[in-house]
Amino acid sequence: MLTLKKFEEAYETVQKVVLPTKLVKSDYFSELTGNQIYFKPENLQLTGAYKIRGAYYKISTLSEEEREKGLVTASAGNHAQGVAYAARVYGVKATIVMPTTTPLMKVNRTRDLGAEVILQGNVYDEAADYAIQLAKERGATFIHPFNDLDVATGQGSIAMEIIKELPTVDYILVPIGGGGLATGVSTLCKLLNPKIKVVGVEPAGANCMQESLRLDKITTLPVIDTIADGTAVKTPGDKLFPYIKANIDDIITVEDHELIGAFLDMLENHKMLVENSGLLSVAALKHLDVQGKKIVSILSGGNMDVITFASMVQHGLIERGRIFTVAVQLPDLPGQLCKVSGILAEAQGNVIKLDHNQFVSVNRNHAVGLTITMETFGHEHKEKIMKVLEENGYYPKEIDTRHVY
Repeated sequence: MLTLKKFEEAYETVQKVVLPTKLVKSDYFSELTGNQIYFKPENLQLTGAYKIRGAYYKISTLSEEEREKGLVTASAGNHAQGVAYAARVYGVKATIVMPTTTPLMKVNRTRDLGAEVILQGNVYDEAADYAIQLAKERGATFIHPFNDLDVATGQGSIAMEIIKELPTVDYILVPIGGGGLATGVSTLCKLLNPKIKVVGVEPAGANCMQESLRLDKITTLPVIDTIADGTAVKTPGDKLFPYIKANIDDIITVEDHELIGAFLDMLENHKMLVENSGLLSVAALKHLDVQGKKIVSILSGGNMDVITFASMVQHGLIERGRIFTVAVQLPDLPGQLCKVSGILAEAQGNVIKLDHNQFVSVNRNHAVGLTITMETFGHEHKEKIMKVLEENGYYPKEIDTRHVY
C-alpha cells in the first residue's frame, strides 16, 4: 500500500540527491488562461528529469544482496539516467536497455554515468521485454521504470514539494506514460488534501491509460504514434491502475502539433527547454475549462537532443505562419524577379530561400516558376502578403514548407 509514512520516508530519502526545483510563476500562461499558472521545473532536475526520484528511492529500499547482483532496467532515456546515477552513488553495476529510437543524447548521458547500454526494440515495451529476460538470465535485480510502487512513491515526492510551496494549489497537471509519476503525485495529493484536482495528460497517439480507464481494465494499444517519446507506452502499469482509478480526477489527451506550439511558448516566454513529454502538461492548460484557479503543470523532463530541438523550432515557426512558402508564376522577362522582390520587401516579407525554375512549363514565355520561402510575423501577415501578390497579378499558391525548407 502507498501510505503517507512511505511518502514521507521517500521525500526525506530523495532530498539527498535531488536539486531544488522551485515553482515558476508564468505571467504569460496566467493571462492566456485566466488562472494562476505555475510550473514545477523538473526539466532542471539532476539528470534532466524527475525520474531520479523514483530510481534512487527504489534502490535505497533494496538489500545489499539485491544491489550486488547488479541492476537491469528498460527506459526511453530519463529513467535510464536516474538508475545509472543512483547505481553510481551506491557503487553497483547497472545495465540499461533502451529502444533503438532513443535520442543519442540520452544514450550518451546514460553511458557517461557508468551504465552499460543495450539498444533493443523500436518502442519501450519491446525494450522492456528484452530487459526482463536479461535480468532473469543474469540473476540481476530488475528496476521497472513505472510499474513499481516504490518507484511511484519516490516520484510522489514532487507532490510533497508542490504542496509545501503552494498549499492552496487547486489543480496539478501531470504527464502520463506508464503511470508511475501520476500514481505517486495523485495518491499523495489525495492523502494530504483531497480537494486538490490531479489531471493526467497523455499524448493522443499513446493514450493507454485513458483507454484502460474507459474499458475499466488494463488495455494494450495496438500501435503508438507520438513525438513524446518519454510517454510512448503501449500498456500502463497494472500495479498502478487501482491508484490511478481512485485518485486521478480526469485525463486530457494532447495532439503532437500542440506540443510544438507549447515548445515555442516555453522557449520564447520562459527561456526553458522542455522535452516533448514534459510539454504535455503545458499544452493541456488550454484544454482545462476553469477560471481563477491555482494550477501547477509538472514539466517532467528537459532531455532533448539538438536535432529534435532544431526540428521543433522549424516546425513551430511553420505552424505559426512565421515561415511559409508560396509559389507564383511569372513571364520569363528581365526584371520580373526584381519586381516580385520589391513587392515582398514593401510588404515586409523577409525572403530566406528562392527557387527560380524556367522549366515548370513548356512555354517559358508564358510561365516561369518561382518558389519563395520567407519569414513573416504570423498568419495575418502571411495572408496580407498573399493578397498583395494576387493584386499584382501573380496569383500565389501556398505550398507545404516542410517539403521545401
